[in-house]
Amino acid sequence: MRVAFQGEPGAYSEAAALEHFGAATVTLPCETFDAVFAAVESGACDVGLVPIENSLAGSIHRNYDLLLQHSLPIVGEHYLRVQHCLVAHPGAALSDIRTVLSHPQGLAQCERYLRTLPNVMAEAAYDTAGSVKIVREQGDHTVAAIASQRAAQVYGMAVLAKGIEDDPANFTRFLAVAPQPISPGRDAKTSIVFTLNNIPGALFKALSVFALRDLDLTKIESRPLVGRPWDYFFYIDFAGSTEDAVVTRALSHLGEYALTLRILGSYPRHRL
Repeated sequence: MRVAFQGEPGAYSEAAALEHFGAATVTLPCETFDAVFAAVESGACDVGLVPIENSLAGSIHRNYDLLLQHSLPIVGEHYLRVQHCLVAHPGAALSDIRTVLSHPQGLAQCERYLRTLPNVMAEAAYDTAGSVKIVREQGDHTVAAIASQRAAQVYGMAVLAKGIEDDPANFTRFLAVAPQPISPGRDAKTSIVFTLNNIPGALFKALSVFALRDLDLTKIESRPLVGRPWDYFFYIDFAGSTEDAVVTRALSHLGEYALTLRILGSYPRHRL
């Protein structure tokens, strides 16, 4: 199986792909999240794996938008335990560091640690593993990166500190997208997106279709509806599958309130 991910070899997305699909998986690094979706749509890869939210830093909004812009159904999810390291050139000391590079999510997940480093400036990069690659190529011993231990190994760099994330319960949730939907089995989640009239009680009525049927909502996210200021897309994840009668009834009921409704996919639920 070929799996597309955003970032360089050694990225957390690649680690999630190998955990979820197995060590024999062939991974394809992509420069952007848009390129991940394009690789699946073109047939260059069987599946794309993208991060959707982090337990410390929150949602990755770009990927919510891409789920809506593309017709690729969600076919799986994976929770990855993220352990950050401060990575620098071999021989560099912590006292040498003046600049730390990483993906904005990596920087956000290590804010408290970064504040403990005197006279250090944080700079955003396109990827965690990519930031290690940049540090290696620059050859500057005053520059370090926040990335995984595996990324340090891939690029022949040294780890100055381990476990620097703000909280040990640091997980990133990934979603797998593919050309065709799957049958998710009994322990499943479903993701949908819908819009509503901007009137009092509209969201309450929409959510009540799940409460009335004891369907567990596991995630709610809103994103701006472009061209209609202060109107929103509502993304919801809930326990259950579109193969379940109670779910089909809930979605039919939701259709009575929603202006638009799209099922993004039903997929096996990942249990930690």
